[in-house]
Amino acid sequence: MQKQTRRASLVASVLLAATALSGINPPTASAAPDPVTVTVNARAGLATVPDTALGVNHAIWDANLGTTATSDLLREAGVRMMRYPGGSYADIYHWKDHTAPGGYVAPGTDFDTFMAAARRAGAQPMIIANYGTGTPAEAADWVRYANVTKGYGTRYWAVGNENYGNGHYGSAWEADNHPDKSATQYARLVVEYADAMKAVDPSVKVGAVLTMPGNWPDGITAGSDPGPWNQTVLSIAGPRIDFVDVHWYPGGTAAESLTRTSHVPDATYLLRQQISRYAGPNADRIGISFTELNVGTGQNTQPGALFLADAYSALLEAGVFTVQWWNVHNGIGTVTQVAGQTDYGDFGMLSSGTCTEDGSVCEPPLNTPFAPYHGLTMMSLFAQAGDQFIRAGTDEPLVSAHAVRRSNGDLAVLLLNKDPDNAHEVAIDYAGFTPSSAAPTVSTLTNGATGIATGQSGSATSRTLPAYSLTTLVLRPAGTTTGRPAAPGQPTVGDVTDRAATITWPAATPGDSPIAKYEVYRQNGAVSEQIGETATTSFTVNNLVPGSRYTVNVLARDTAGRVSWASPPRTFATGSATEGACTVRFTTNNDWGNGYIGGVEIVNNGASPINGWTLTWTWPTGWQKVGSGWSATWEQTGTAVRVTSTNDNRQIAAGGSVSAGFVGAYSGPNVLPTAFRLNGTVCATG
Repeated sequence: MQKQTRRASLVASVLLAATALSGINPPTASAAPDPVTVTVNARAGLATVPDTALGVNHAIWDANLGTTATSDLLREAGVRMMRYPGGSYADIYHWKDHTAPGGYVAPGTDFDTFMAAARRAGAQPMIIANYGTGTPAEAADWVRYANVTKGYGTRYWAVGNENYGNGHYGSAWEADNHPDKSATQYARLVVEYADAMKAVDPSVKVGAVLTMPGNWPDGITAGSDPGPWNQTVLSIAGPRIDFVDVHWYPGGTAAESLTRTSHVPDATYLLRQQISRYAGPNADRIGISFTELNVGTGQNTQPGALFLADAYSALLEAGVFTVQWWNVHNGIGTVTQVAGQTDYGDFGMLSSGTCTEDGSVCEPPLNTPFAPYHGLTMMSLFAQAGDQFIRAGTDEPLVSAHAVRRSNGDLAVLLLNKDPDNAHEVAIDYAGFTPSSAAPTVSTLTNGATGIATGQSGSATSRTLPAYSLTTLVLRPAGTTTGRPAAPGQPTVGDVTDRAATITWPAATPGDSPIAKYEVYRQNGAVSEQIGETATTSFTVNNLVPGSRYTVNVLARDTAGRVSWASPPRTFATGSATEGACTVRFTTNNDWGNGYIGGVEIVNNGASPINGWTLTWTWPTGWQKVGSGWSATWEQTGTAVRVTSTNDNRQIAAGGSVSAGFVGAYSGPNVLPTAFRLNGTVCATG
């Protein structure tokens, strides 16, 4: 995305305004007649919240970057990681003389000032080394100054920012002075940057830029690169990097942005698949950061707050180690009305106090928090370092739920009502956790409120969510939680076939009683299905479905009946049959970022001809479609695809094959199918 449209220079500082928590009472709205069912499943463990989870971006054009008022506000919001020197400016910024040729650099924004601000806020820094107009030597000198000369201990360093936007795929907003602007050249230089920086300080973590699956230019191969951006970068630089860095601007209307948070599980799954496939040995060590997010509509109002809380939660559940909002201060943009509130089109979460060019509209005073700031504060009340995310879900698309379990036994639930017009009553069911009868601690952010209201009220099992609101419940457990065994370690999965897999895990540490057995659970949405139990630390599960994705947890139960927390999850996919009466080869070509030319070749491995055939498969997501097709009759109902023979190709001779093609389309992560049936029989894939 072109950064000039969202990165206005800031005007001079004005006085910080007091931000009293007023206007908190929710507006009157009629509740929907049928309660929304919310399921919270403590048996289905997800990722643990890291100490770098909640992040923001700082930029060198922001004269308020280093002020105590700004740092104090960020500390109060729970910010634990700050990125510098600011998006696309990173690729023109030279840290030694604090210049950015072609851009504006505000006074009081140098590296040492940023580090002082980060320390005051209690946040770790993430630094972007200049790839576009810099050199590996310049980056290495920065590491030396930061960690040797100054002793800052700055661990996380990314090489460049959105470098796929250098013109290699057509659009050019990112500075890049290299004659060769290919993904191959970027990857080669990432290796040089990583080697130079780690020669100075071997403890630093170096990251490379990747694209968001399902977003431009994901899937596109340009020039002489061996594949799309992610494949190329990981294949060359994977062995030398420690994390990958991704940005996500879902765009669209407020409703569309809030819907697209459903893309996160598949996007992170594809990123993990790409890392595993292309980054070389020990690829599990490579982390994922999302260092820029924002919405296309409602940047300062409730859509921004709702999206922030939903996206941060979904990404952290998936094991992303930091999620960072764009931006702290940015400047006024296009002024609109969103859900009854004035939105200034400002990508900052704190007001810059700026006005439109004609002076007709001005923002609130400097540092007045916008709705996303309150959304970030809500996240800090909900998910704290060391908490474990657990599965939560609802039966209403306009209501989202997330949950965490805390080391003291408490459980926190985040409920998001994305309906701008209606309140929704919710009925909450808990699995693997029994809440106490005490009223929960409730924090609520309603549309237009200037802060979060917190108190104790109601019950753990029912609640009415105001329209366009964020609500966090913190619940105490009924009874004691001491003496239980520790959680087993994260499982590994081996010997995966189309129908079976062997799951192995590190043993749990006993509590007050010996371990009696381990229970293995499959996550099915927010519901857990026990697939087996064993007294050992390995279990083989059979009767799996070919070409399907599974996420499993292990729990330990002791001889007194006490149950541990869930292990960290492990996701794996079954393959297709290695041999059979038929083979299907599924291909994609000429991907243009939201579509491609697809093909299927069907091979008859049998001894007799096939007279008339129907090929079927199911898309893994709801945003994948078959458009026009040829050499067969193509139909799609929901996610199910049905391809039938024509009079010309209905017979497949023994050992013979037929082919058909189609135009595929996708509007989110493009997870390809891996299981196909011919006349009802599962085929091998090739």
